[in-house]
Amino acid sequence: MQSRFRIRNIIIDWHRDIGYFISVLIIVYCISGIALNHIDDFNPDFIIQRDTLIIPHQYQLENCDNYTAQQISALIHESKIKVWDKPTADQIKIYYDNATLHIYIKERKGIYEQLSKRPIIYHSNLFHRNSIKGWKWISDIFATLLIIVTVTGLFMLKQKNKNSLFQKGKWYVIAGTILPFIFLIYFIFFQK
Repeated sequence: MQSRFRIRNIIIDWHRDIGYFISVLIIVYCISGIALNHIDDFNPDFIIQRDTLIIPHQYQLENCDNYTAQQISALIHESKIKVWDKPTADQIKIYYDNATLHIYIKERKGIYEQLSKRPIIYHSNLFHRNSIKGWKWISDIFATLLIIVTVTGLFMLKQKNKNSLFQKGKWYVIAGTILPFIFLIYFIFFQK
């Protein structure tokens, strides 16, 4: 009886202490996961601001050179051109640090796109995608700690407690197991 009580206390201590240790990382991964789940709805890394401008007739776009590209860039308050090119005979594209200006020569129209990192979510995504060198090992440790927290959480309550794994809890575990299998079966047999 004494040894069972001691094991239960160890389980509770591990669950609590590891839970505290990984709590911030869980929140970071959850925020990033939600953003990445909606990648088709919005860009989870960048905010893209698009503006359209009309290029005045004083610029000879057909004969564009560095000077013309610099003058046009001044219209959108960009001073440092990284590079510019003509992707087609009817287009000019100017690249800046975090922006581009795509000019359509015949229409004398330009589309200016400026990128800025989405606050908090951009940096959370770096962790979630393992984009930081060496992070995969920390991610593996984090996943292992999540498994420990989950397993210790299952056995925290005494077996005879009505909310324990062996009473009410088993039904929640079964329901939680069935849900991914329903989606997996649907994906395997009904998605083509």
